[in-house]
Amino acid sequence: MELVKLTHDNIDQEHICCAISSSKDVQVLSKKNWLKERLDEGLVFLKGSVRGKCFIEYIPAEYAWAPIQAEGYMYIDCLWVSGQFKGHGHSNLLLNACIEDSKAKGKKGLVVLSSRKKMGFLSDPKYMEYKGFKTADISDPYFELLYLPFEEGAEQPRFHSTVREHSALPKGFALYYTNQCPFTAKYVPVLEEMARARSAVFQAVHIQTREAAQSAPSPFTTFSLFYDGQLVTHEILSEKKFDKILTDRGW
Repeated sequence: MELVKLTHDNIDQEHICCAISSSKDVQVLSKKNWLKERLDEGLVFLKGSVRGKCFIEYIPAEYAWAPIQAEGYMYIDCLWVSGQFKGHGHSNLLLNACIEDSKAKGKKGLVVLSSRKKMGFLSDPKYMEYKGFKTADISDPYFELLYLPFEEGAEQPRFHSTVREHSALPKGFALYYTNQCPFTAKYVPVLEEMARARSAVFQAVHIQTREAAQSAPSPFTTFSLFYDGQLVTHEILSEKKFDKILTDRGW
């Protein structure tokens, strides 16, 4: 399979895999604008030459929108191969391309966010372990920071302390999110309106800078919903799922 790398020259014409509708769609616009601002920071968006979810996105860890300490590493934002493209070695192709590129750029290794068991929006721990990744750090309730060092003795990455400091989080619902995933542009306003209609205590915190993301209360800054300081979920919610969460908490 041929791989296509997004650049300033082709990003407006190329689709972004997880949102392939019209370029005027709010989800597509949100994600592409976010990507454009990251390209000059070394972000790489590499995708298969197919129409579907088959891509890897990575960035030097110093510029990652994640509360981690991983100087000299490359951080994988997302590795996603789904549907008809699974089972053909495409994940290996994309990951190997990332490894080769990162080594050529003198990186110490790769780092990626995962979980104790396979969960949506996080890298599959069994696949990453199979590819040689090891656990560098953990954060409740289930997050794991995995790394693949390229050399012996490389400093082990870790989460920032902010992922364990939740006493100052607001009461009620607090949703932290970025534009790194196109789906937040669609669903966050929907969830806000649902909470408003039910008179639920709800605060949406739009993380708009790398500095804010690197001091976030959750390892997954793309989308993390808290209630009274406790993480409810990192998975981007549909109306049906959020309705159940509201009901379960008496709203």
